[in-house]
Amino acid sequence: MSRLILQMGISLDGFVARRGPYGAGGWGGPPEDSELTQWKLEWIGGVAFHLMGRTTYEEMAGFWPASDDAYAAPMNEIPKVVFSRTLQTAEWPESRIASGGLAQEIADLKSEAGEADLLAWGGAAFASSLAAQNLIDEYRLVRQPVALGDGLALFDGLAAPTAYELVESVTYRSGEILSIYRPAA
Repeated sequence: MSRLILQMGISLDGFVARRGPYGAGGWGGPPEDSELTQWKLEWIGGVAFHLMGRTTYEEMAGFWPASDDAYAAPMNEIPKVVFSRTLQTAEWPESRIASGGLAQEIADLKSEAGEADLLAWGGAAFASSLAAQNLIDEYRLVRQPVALGDGLALFDGLAAPTAYELVESVTYRSGEILSIYRPAA
């Protein structure tokens, strides 16, 4: 069965974005470790859909189509689903808009994806909504060796403390730490 996986960077002080436009970028950390990039490219290539909120969609749609970065091909070729109640059109090729209830839209996408996973990118508000509704099957968080001092947290809006189990953790030469968590049984 398809899983919903959230992939996000997180700062040392626990924030997934700065406040304001382009909050996920420009943190001043080191370039992504090449081993981490290779690992991410391998599993990103096998997902059925990229999922994101409107703000992240607009930022990515303005960047990836003209990029020659290693991530450009999977970002442009894999179908994208933008969750928005206000966006009227999705111009980035292979994109569509989901404007229904979050839980039902995710269930429908999982059914459509078959065995392939769904990959959610955020932003912070979208990821927090997924977490608050317990829709995320696996968290792939890349802790960056930088503190932001202020920002947006991933788990804003949880109704109660939620336990997770650490499935895997890898430390890279760059200081980045990939931690994979799943909801505790």
